[in-house]
Order: sequence, then structure tokens, then C-alpha cells
Amino acid sequence: MLAIGLLGAGRIGNVHAKAISTHPQSKLVAVSDVNAEAAAKLAGLYGAESRSNEAIIDDPSIGAVLIATSTNTHSDLIEAATRAGKAVLCEKPVDLSLARAQACLKAADATGRPVMIGFNRRFDPNFSALRKRVAEGAIGALEILSITSRDPVPPPISYIERSGGLFRDMMIHDFDLARFILGEEPMAVSAMGSALVDKAIGDVGDIDTAVVIMETASGKVAQISNSRRAAYGYDQRVEAHGVNGMLQAANVRETTVEWAGDHGFTSDKALNFFLERYEAAYRNELDAFIGAVKAGNKPHPDGEDGLKALMLADAAYRSWKTKQRIAVG
Repeated sequence: MLAIGLLGAGRIGNVHAKAISTHPQSKLVAVSDVNAEAAAKLAGLYGAESRSNEAIIDDPSIGAVLIATSTNTHSDLIEAATRAGKAVLCEKPVDLSLARAQACLKAADATGRPVMIGFNRRFDPNFSALRKRVAEGAIGALEILSITSRDPVPPPISYIERSGGLFRDMMIHDFDLARFILGEEPMAVSAMGSALVDKAIGDVGDIDTAVVIMETASGKVAQISNSRRAAYGYDQRVEAHGVNGMLQAANVRETTVEWAGDHGFTSDKALNFFLERYEAAYRNELDAFIGAVKAGNKPHPDGEDGLKALMLADAAYRSWKTKQRIAVG
């Protein structure tokens, strides 16, 4: 049984608390949050204790921590937890600064403790099945990968201001998923973006609508489409096109019911947001983390995956600002 401390009791912290508490090989021991009331409430739901970050990290009986705090705290907490001998599963990104993320992961590597980065979409049953079939050669050589990710509504401006921007906050998931499916590294990035959903997002220097095209050394092309608005629900799709055909992972809808009549064909909306859409992915992610820790194996996605996704996000940001194609690596 892996004893886990949860750092962060916000929306994603609640998802992780449920996953930890219902996993047969883990136990939620303690929860922390800058909002002590939120930590106490979440801890109480699962029979855990409410403690500070420091108290959780310093407890030798806790073997791992799951970091679901604000991004600006990730690097410091990863370093502190690994120094204390704990395995770490940290929500993306490691840091908004590539240099700080590199320094953090170098320090963590020196401790020998495992660090896994929370790119949960790798563990979505639909996306992982698509990736497996691509790797097995179901469509022959992959030529074009298309990833669509659109939120139902934009987050508050207060969140946008500290998020690091659309490329580092939202699209970073898609950069990791693209690397995962492509099987090779993108070597160049071209990005376009605008603030079309909410002028206030543009006023704080960010965008809410973007398209990125990436190329690999062998010539494979990946395209990513992001928007902070989708009237029909949380839009999450992947299409892989190859020599012998195409693979698609479609949206998960509220129900599979389709109504046919003289009006045509209609179906229900896509699931509302990431909490519903990726519930299984978060469970599978935790299972992979626990399995790696117990077996003494290196978990994936690891710190290097976190760095490479951040490098692509930084390249996309530079491409958007300069309107130029940016080489990566």
C-alpha cells in the first residue's frame, strides 16, 4: 500500500483525491492547500488529515506526494519532496520557465527518486488505443496527425493572467500527446493565434484561439487546434492519417443516443469538461505511477517529457510573436 500525500485541494486535487482513495494499492494520508478550509473538507471526505505542505513532505511514513498546487509552486515542491525521499507525481507543467524546470529536474534526478509529470491524456483509453494501433502499423507509416482541443468556456481572467499563456497552459497537453503518438520529436513549429473569444484575454497579452503546425525530421506533420470556447461541449479529438488509412478518436458524448427523424440526425453534446471527460485517464495515470514506484521502474511521462513539451510550448509562443517558423532542439 503506497501512502500518498496530496498537495492541493482545488478542482484537480479533488479528482486525484478520489482516484487515490479508491485505488486498491494506495492510501490518501493527508491533504494540504493554501485554503485550509478546502484542505480540511477534502481530507474529511476520504478519512485523511489536513496538514501543511511541509508536514506532509517531512513525514517519513508517506512514500509519495501528488502535486496539484498552482504552477508557480511546482518546482520548489518537486525539489523538496524528492530531497525527502519521496516519489512525485506532479501536474503539468514543471515550471513556466524552461531554465527553472531544467534546474529542478536536475536536482530531483540527483536524489534518485522517481518523478512523473501529469500528462493525463496519454492514459485516456481512446487516445492510448489509437496510439497503440499507430505503433502497430495499422495505418502504415504515419503522415499527418491532427489534434483538436477546445474548452467549453474560457477560464477567469485572474487565471489567464498567471497561467503562462495558452501554449504553456492548455496546448502543452497536446504537445505531449503529439510526441507520444508521433514516436519522434518535432523539429520545427509554426503558430498562429488570436483573441477572438474574449477581448479581455487579449488585453492581458494572451490568446484564446490558436493553430500550431509541427514537422518532424522524417517529414511527418502534426497540427493542433485550440480554442477556449466550444458551444457543443468539451471538444477532444485525434485523427491519425497514414499510408494505408486513418484512425480517429472521437468525442465522448453525454449519451450514445442518436435521434433520427425528418429533421435529420441529432445526438447529445460532448461531455462538459475535463473532470468528466478524463476521469478514467486520471485513474489510469495514478495506476501507472503506483505500478512504477512499486516495481522500482522509471515512470512515464517523466521529467524529460515535461521539458520537451515545455520547449515546444515556448517555440510556439515565439513563433506566434515573431510570425516565423521556429526550430526546436
